[in-house]
Amino acid sequence: MDVDHLPTEISSVLLTEEQIQERLEQIATEVDADYQGRDLLLVGILKGATLVMADFVRHLKSHVQMDWMAVSSYGSGTQSSGVVRILKDLDADISGRHVLVVEDILDTGLTLSWLVRNLSTRGAASVEVFTLLRKPEAVKMPVSPRYVGFDIPEVFVVGYGLDYAERYRNLRQIAVLDPRVYGG
Repeated sequence: MDVDHLPTEISSVLLTEEQIQERLEQIATEVDADYQGRDLLLVGILKGATLVMADFVRHLKSHVQMDWMAVSSYGSGTQSSGVVRILKDLDADISGRHVLVVEDILDTGLTLSWLVRNLSTRGAASVEVFTLLRKPEAVKMPVSPRYVGFDIPEVFVVGYGLDYAERYRNLRQIAVLDPRVYGG
């Protein structure tokens, strides 16, 4: 779906499909170099990172394994509750493995900092983070992603996996949702 189909719901396009793909390719090149010869497991965070993960792995030149986790601290609103729950855990044992968490957005950092600590206690050789988007002004918990696609302003964005009430995930672009849609 393209934002042109939602002219009254989208305030502006923040990132085009082409910008996203170009940045994913750049980061894939870095990851290939950084993890050359290592046993790398990509852990995608459901549901938001599904499109990021799918496109990102296709830019990689090396073999990787993928697994998925679903964690939640949002419920159905637009603000993090701060309470993290695992809704779907990993299938793979991460002991001794290099883990790269693939995330759609780093907002407050509450969920991601909890997740990195949780995975680190499972015996991984390393746990690093790749987030497509980061809102530097919104961060409340210290999280230092190894790879960041784009720093964005503190606006509510949808598309390319990001949703509001399970809508807009299939937009090809990342767009600012009009506050009238979510009462903001």
